Amino acid sequence: MLKIKKLLFLVFLITNFSSFSYSQNAPATFADLAEKLMPSVVNISTTQTVVTNSNPFPNFQFPPGSPFGDMFKEFGTPQQRQSSALGSGFIIDEEGIVITNNHVIQGADDIIVRVDGNKEYKAKVIGADPLSDIAVLQLDAKVKFIPVKFGNSDKARIGDWVMAIGNPFGLGGTVTSGIISARNRSIGLSRYEDYIQTDASINSGNSGGPLFDMNGDVIGINTAILGRNGSIGIGFSIPSNNAKIVIDQLIQFGETKRGWLGVRIQDVTKEIAEIEQLDKPRGALVASVAENSPSKKGGIKAGDIILEFNGEKIIEMKQLPAIVARTEVGKIVNVKIWRNKKEITKRITLGRLETSEDFKVSEKTPKSQIEKDIVNLKITVRQLNKEDIKVRKLPNQTTGLVITKISNNSPLINIVEVNSVIIEAQKKKIRSSDDLSETVEQVLKSNQKTILLVIYNSQNQRRYIGVKLK
Repeated sequence: MLKIKKLLFLVFLITNFSSFSYSQNAPATFADLAEKLMPSVVNISTTQTVVTNSNPFPNFQFPPGSPFGDMFKEFGTPQQRQSSALGSGFIIDEEGIVITNNHVIQGADDIIVRVDGNKEYKAKVIGADPLSDIAVLQLDAKVKFIPVKFGNSDKARIGDWVMAIGNPFGLGGTVTSGIISARNRSIGLSRYEDYIQTDASINSGNSGGPLFDMNGDVIGINTAILGRNGSIGIGFSIPSNNAKIVIDQLIQFGETKRGWLGVRIQDVTKEIAEIEQLDKPRGALVASVAENSPSKKGGIKAGDIILEFNGEKIIEMKQLPAIVARTEVGKIVNVKIWRNKKEITKRITLGRLETSEDFKVSEKTPKSQIEKDIVNLKITVRQLNKEDIKVRKLPNQTTGLVITKISNNSPLINIVEVNSVIIEAQKKKIRSSDDLSETVEQVLKSNQKTILLVIYNSQNQRRYIGVKLK
């Protein structure tokens, strides 16, 4: 009996020790940390001149001498109006260097930064990078500021406590808290995505503000939210380790200098892995190689599967662009590839993305302006862009497709109008034309053959529409 009691007591100790080791109490208060960090977080307001042309007959010419010519002349005169926006940021240097999102200051004529609640300073842009949505500002002031420092975002774990400070809805100095909900999120907003997901409340105006760990170090830049009317507990932050590479380049050069490999890649599917006799689906399949690119010169061919780049294993295709981009231009790297059912290594001297032909072409033809046909709906669409959102005054985080053409035999004819924006299909958010095409195909394969769309019509009214597919 005594032995049994000792055994039970030992089990009790082990259980409690284990529980103690793996649990962590919530902070009793965030007050001390918030008080320390508030002077380093800033509120940003911008103004921008927007030019609009209200001419209802842009391509119509009245006959010479017509009295209607003078009547409608004023409609063709470009009208200017001032547009304003709010955001957040944080100071990283005593001399007044501020970090924020590119979309907060993009196109701004004037930038005013409010520090510590009531001190306002003008700011100029040192450098900005739309691809990562990061901007660096310099405050116009001869005073010493209180900076914060970056932490190591790679050490941030799911479940860790975090705190956000920012300027939601213009209510500056707002503190919210939560945990890290997920890592390595990709939501289709920018080319290089590896977001930290958090349930700390983030709303419109928090963009560009810091996400702090419990040491008071910045581990993320708050960038995006899910939810049309405000926070629903799903916010996204750029990890500090990724951001710091871009920030250092913007401060040093005023621009980014990303590595360039010169390949177009796609996922390695289970079927492709079986055909190539690869042990499992992994790596990035090279679909094509750009002429005169580092890859072409280094001997990489279409059909190769890149398994490892500069010592980093490529588990998923989406990892490769980010790894290449943060690698130093001109560096000679080893690239392990799978070719003819065996692993070989190629040595590649990296080029610079920003001076490549690939980059120049993509800059001339923005992705959002490329029109695509949705065959089964018999419509043509393009990606909704930031200018659309601004002009139409849609919620900042709206994603979707603008309808540019509707065929006469389309199931949408007489139901929706050109310039309507499709934002959901079958209760799923639409971020790309592929999203919509796949959803339509799934509906056609079902017995119901009716699709539920959510749109903003040409008057920007949100509507649910049920459409019977043919």
